[in-house]
Amino acid sequence: MAEINIPQAVADLLLQMPKHPVDDQVRHYPYAGGKLIIPLLSWNGREKFILDLYRGGNPDKETFQNRARGSLVLARLDKGGPPHRNPDKEKVDAPHLHYYREGFGHRWAKPVPVDIFTDLGNTWQTLQDFMGFVNITSPPRIQ
Repeated sequence: MAEINIPQAVADLLLQMPKHPVDDQVRHYPYAGGKLIIPLLSWNGREKFILDLYRGGNPDKETFQNRARGSLVLARLDKGGPPHRNPDKEKVDAPHLHYYREGFGHRWAKPVPVDIFTDLGNTWQTLQDFMGFVNITSPPRIQ
């Protein structure tokens, strides 16, 4: 799959755009090794987004991701995984937050901002914080 490259201003706009689930279906948080993919729409229905929830075999390894336009990763939170090396060779330990950067896609990561992610030890709270970070204004129903 070819990487999508868009101007940074467009990516920033997509990240900040209010999003909501396409339906009110109750979904189940994935078991170890599983994933959950939730389709989202912009407030006006013109842009499609996806919320991905992945759970590793290790109970501490989780990934929350927001995509636009099918495969454009806007933001991804990686917990419990290995460190990440940015294109400039900077090493960023886990947990870390990947974000879209023009010309590099989502290959850049930074330490998780503790003013946004309030309790990384609490999966439910971290998911709520991530949905707030990517501006999901009406959270999906997840059990």
